[in-house]
Amino acid sequence: MGKDYYASLGISRNATVDDIKKAYRKMALRFHPDKNKSAGAEEKFKDIAEAYEVLSDKTKRDVYDKYGSEGLERGVPDGRPGGGFTSYTYGRDPRSTFQGFFGGIDPFAQFFSSAGPGHQQQQQCFSSFSPEGVQSNVFSPGGMQGGFFTTEDMQWEPYMEYTGPKPKVMKTDKPVSYDLQVDLEDILRGTTKKMKITRQVLIPNTAQTRPEEKVLTISIKPGWKAGTKVTFTREGDQRPNTIPADVVFVIRDKPHPVFSRNGSDLHYVAKLGLKEALCGGVLHIPTLEGPQVTIRLTEVVQPNSVKRIEGKGLPYSKVAGRRGDLVVKFDVKFPDSLPPMVKDILRDCIPPVLCE
Repeated sequence: MGKDYYASLGISRNATVDDIKKAYRKMALRFHPDKNKSAGAEEKFKDIAEAYEVLSDKTKRDVYDKYGSEGLERGVPDGRPGGGFTSYTYGRDPRSTFQGFFGGIDPFAQFFSSAGPGHQQQQQCFSSFSPEGVQSNVFSPGGMQGGFFTTEDMQWEPYMEYTGPKPKVMKTDKPVSYDLQVDLEDILRGTTKKMKITRQVLIPNTAQTRPEEKVLTISIKPGWKAGTKVTFTREGDQRPNTIPADVVFVIRDKPHPVFSRNGSDLHYVAKLGLKEALCGGVLHIPTLEGPQVTIRLTEVVQPNSVKRIEGKGLPYSKVAGRRGDLVVKFDVKFPDSLPPMVKDILRDCIPPVLCE
């Protein structure tokens, strides 16, 4: 079964954007692994981040509502001429999603300073986290006037005015695209590619960056078309006050020495001599799997005519068990010249009707 992103956030399928944001804020703060040490909290934190990434993006949410999480992973038509497909896989650190949501700041640090007169009281508040969840301790932190703050959903009650610094508006870097050439054999069977990228990451508590290598895993499904996109959300360079770019891999067909591709059909050019084209013969046609297919020519083969061998093409990515065809195009080789004796024989042998 696919993932239920609405259940992960505890919202209905007709939830608004504001509902999604409120649910993520509440759930992410409750299950953040730095504060919740219960078993399964870290996995829950990741599920929440993935659900938010999908449901807060209109395009991804529309795809999910129609095709489910499996549709997001295997790709759906992106509407471009030529039938490209877009695939989505959540491949980022859920902490990055958390950081991006809160504008690059630490909400815990924002409300609870690590020094000062209220430090002991604030530490006592965080000690109330338990495996069952967050207890509803109520307190008035130093420097805050009126109202109260609950650790369960990490938000101030409506009648309280927060006068602290507001988070800066974050800008988003443009997606970074890479072409990924894939063999037709891998498109036939499916495969997994591991791509190493080098990106800049922020050094904690500074505005400086350092290079980091990361391996991204791409699961290529059988039958994926050229142009299919695999997106890793926000895996680009990190910079202060900037949401990292998405890293996008675009599937491209690697040139093949024997076959070319048109959608799910494979094309092969069979070269024939004039004698075979006119008199017939036996051809052995290669296939992408390996075993050859035998074709017996019993009729005259016209130049550039084609013959389809059903089910020997590539899989249909959307239809299980169905494959395209192997399209054989006949290239008839005519001689550049003939000896006079051969011409005389042909002239006597070929019926006049064929010479008209």
